Amino acid sequence: MTTAQFPAATPATASAPATTRALLTCAVAAAPLWTVVSLAQAATREGFDLTRHPLSALSNGSLGWLQIANFLIAGVLTVAGASGLRRAMRGAPGGTWAPRLVRVSGIGMIAAGILVMDPGDGFPAGTPHGMPAELTWHGYGHLAAGSIAFTALIAACYVLGRHFGRAGHRGPAAASRAAGTALLVGNGWAMSGGTAGSLTLAVGAVTAMLWISAVAARYRHRL
Repeated sequence: MTTAQFPAATPATASAPATTRALLTCAVAAAPLWTVVSLAQAATREGFDLTRHPLSALSNGSLGWLQIANFLIAGVLTVAGASGLRRAMRGAPGGTWAPRLVRVSGIGMIAAGILVMDPGDGFPAGTPHGMPAELTWHGYGHLAAGSIAFTALIAACYVLGRHFGRAGHRGPAAASRAAGTALLVGNGWAMSGGTAGSLTLAVGAVTAMLWISAVAARYRHRL
């Protein structure tokens, strides 16, 4: 790109890359923030066992506000980051749907933070073991929000796989598909009641989320 090819930037056009960079920074930060806060709690909260309890269960108990805030902040950052991806990917294959799906996953995270999962299976400490006999309305809402977020995230990874594949970037294309598959398999295993299902779900979700952050970082670096 040379100054001979493009006219001098006006104040509006000059601010566009900076705005896009700021939005992409939101996407870059979202997954690492959510992952660190979630895993730190998983390692320190009394009675929590990642092989039995999903990370969403951390929204319960006296410190539940930490995970609620974690969902809300990461969700807002993801929604903002989707706008940055839309700008950065404009005109490229998958440049419309990948950002839309990332935005939907962010909205799902926000909803999952608002609609708290029901306590169960011994967490928080003192809760009876086993699943609750009946789910509350917000428990059902959390399950729905999580399903929407995961489905959108899986689809976004596969769309990104097509995006990078069409551009001839075989490594990122394979990584995108692998991230989507990790979440697809992890969610399916957890929903089927497989052994350590919550752990496989956490691995899949973190993998897919971190890949979206990595893609945002890739585009941010190119600005």
